Amino acid sequence: MADDLHLELVSADRVVWSGEAKMVLTRTTEGELGVMAHHTPLMGVLVPGTVEVRAVEGADLVAAVDGGFLSVANNRVSILAEHIELGQDIDLQQARADVESAEHAGELRSESEKVVQEAQQRLLAAQARVAAAERAS
Repeated sequence: MADDLHLELVSADRVVWSGEAKMVLTRTTEGELGVMAHHTPLMGVLVPGTVEVRAVEGADLVAAVDGGFLSVANNRVSILAEHIELGQDIDLQQARADVESAEHAGELRSESEKVVQEAQQRLLAAQARVAAAERAS
């Protein structure tokens, strides 16, 4: 349809979801972003968080991403990330345990700023998985 978008959620190893959507909501390094049909072309860098999809057919969905990229052009949206998980496929208890583990790792002091940044990224990705799982249930 003319007022719909074609969306693809693509992880490093597979297409996680592909279909028609009325709207896509996500967060980039520049802030929250909502994309609807006829959106101005853009490219963005995603932060770890969730992607919410208002699907044309079937139930709306939410996915967790660990960062990545967003491309919008010609009523097509591509979200590319190393890891993308649909909320309905996430084990909520395991995701909560991952958050706790990441929080503990962040409490450890390290002389390496890189290690601290990696721990923060793991925490944000784990929190996104919990949020996606909670919204999907």
